[in-house]
Amino acid sequence: GAVTMLRGDEFISSPPRKTVRFGGTLTEILLKYEKGETTDFELLKHQLSDPDIKDAQIINWLHEFRASVAYLTKELEQLVSILLKLPWLRRSREVVEEYLGFLGNLVSAQTVHLRPCLRMIVSQFVPPRITIREDDVDISDSDDDDENLSENFDTCHRALQTVARYVPSTPQFLMPILVENFPFINKSERTLECYVHNLLRVTVYLPALRLQILELIIEKLLKLDVSTPQQDIEDAEETAKNSDTEEKSTEQGLFDMEEDEERKGDKVVSSSSDRMAHPLAERLDILMTILFSYIKDVCHVDGKLDINSTKDLYRDLVSVFDKLILPTHASCHVQYFMFYICSFKLGLAEAFLNHLWKKLHDPNNPSVIRQTAGTYIGSLLARAKFIPVVTVKACLDLLVNWMHKYIDNQDTGANAYCDVALHGPFYSTCQAVFYTLIFRHKQLLDGNLRKGLSYLQSLNFERIVMCQLNPLKICIPSVVNLFAAITRKYQLVFCYTIIERNNRQFIPVVRSGSGGDLVQTCTNPLDSFFPFDPYILKRSKKTIDPLYQFWEELSAEDLENLKKPIKKGTSEDEDDDFLKGETPQNDVVVGIAPNSYESTTRSPVSSIGSPSDSYVLY
Repeated sequence: GAVTMLRGDEFISSPPRKTVRFGGTLTEILLKYEKGETTDFELLKHQLSDPDIKDAQIINWLHEFRASVAYLTKELEQLVSILLKLPWLRRSREVVEEYLGFLGNLVSAQTVHLRPCLRMIVSQFVPPRITIREDDVDISDSDDDDENLSENFDTCHRALQTVARYVPSTPQFLMPILVENFPFINKSERTLECYVHNLLRVTVYLPALRLQILELIIEKLLKLDVSTPQQDIEDAEETAKNSDTEEKSTEQGLFDMEEDEERKGDKVVSSSSDRMAHPLAERLDILMTILFSYIKDVCHVDGKLDINSTKDLYRDLVSVFDKLILPTHASCHVQYFMFYICSFKLGLAEAFLNHLWKKLHDPNNPSVIRQTAGTYIGSLLARAKFIPVVTVKACLDLLVNWMHKYIDNQDTGANAYCDVALHGPFYSTCQAVFYTLIFRHKQLLDGNLRKGLSYLQSLNFERIVMCQLNPLKICIPSVVNLFAAITRKYQLVFCYTIIERNNRQFIPVVRSGSGGDLVQTCTNPLDSFFPFDPYILKRSKKTIDPLYQFWEELSAEDLENLKKPIKKGTSEDEDDDFLKGETPQNDVVVGIAPNSYESTTRSPVSSIGSPSDSYVLY
């Protein structure tokens, strides 16, 4: 018989309907079992495991179990595990309410069952698995058609909150379970999307776990990011574009339709034109979109920035940044969560720059961390539209003063020679300053040219360029070339004599390494790495682009100014080397030229989006 619909509490306090059953009350069955009479107990387990069990039966049993939780000790964990497998989520509202009541009673009476309860709830954070028979093979996949999915997720979160209310130590038991259950990155996009979304929901009502959950998610995103190089993503897009123009086979067409069908509803995913061709890039894009909207939601209340929530989240994100991002080389996209939160308020951007600056100039930090902090400062100052020119000047002052002090201390004495192994942080700072100047010089000179020029002259670039440490020899040639062109144009320093001398004597500084082998140290370990190079994931890019300074095309006059021939050109191959991220070290020519991606008036921006290394043949 159907149970009449009753509201919440009224339902829970109403007596259960009698249904046909056997073996006396639950208490009697459990007492008999303790005495060794197991028949009724086995029948009970059988009935609870029956896939066709009726809602009314579930409700009756749960009602009795709630009254008998005292009996459900460790010895009965097998029975408890059957109860935890009951199909409660996909049943009527009454079943759900009764089950939530049962969970609360169970964990408060018997904390020994806390872990299995948490495991059961977390296992529901992804769409249920369904098994499809195909050519006599069982294929298991996630069931995306479940239209009650978001309602089920809401219920799971209610269940977790119920358990946490009864057992205050829930968070520490929950965290390892969240880690264990994280789906592999090759699982379906939908599975990953649901899991990450649900993890982020947990941070809202269990704030003690927020830092650890963010760390877990960002660690997984980093794995995805690092295993999907920018070049692979671009190649996949290119291939897809070319194959799109050809006729699609019918099978292909059907497949697309299925894709679009399964993505209806409340999903992040918009049109198919936003799909990334590379399957891992597609996953990363969806997850970055979720992370960005989470950051936005946490920081805003009714559309207004809430400064306290924002500061708290910023602190968590900075600590994840320090632990995971700063030590990782070659991630292209994940680090943008810092870029994004810094755009909410200038104070955050300044705090982050200050944080990076402390890392850079602290000699106790490992050299590679200091160098990376330098590239972050340069990349942020150059690319973040939300950082005003006054902040750029304040940072340049800090960095340039530090460089001059460094030269004071180093430029005479035993280590006063060009060696990136000895002076990595110094070169990284030089490169950050040169790079910032390339992107910001027009703004710095804007308004009052005479004032702007005297500011730039006060930075005394000549001393930096001419010093024994010879930064122009170490910095990425494309950055050096543009810096040289701009500083010549405004007569701040003439770099070309040094560049020519560096090119003539490009003999690597060789020191013997620990094992006695020769180490070539005159290459830059941070080759062509700027953490905020152009962002290429299609959906999440929409969040970043409005905040982002793209490389401006050079005007005809700029080109004339920058095109004074300096040295004969080199072969094409080096152009390609740069696109792979290797800086050609021999015979570097100074000049500006289009590469295969850009038209002549466009910038020296490579496909990776830092000023590129392609040269004109004069």
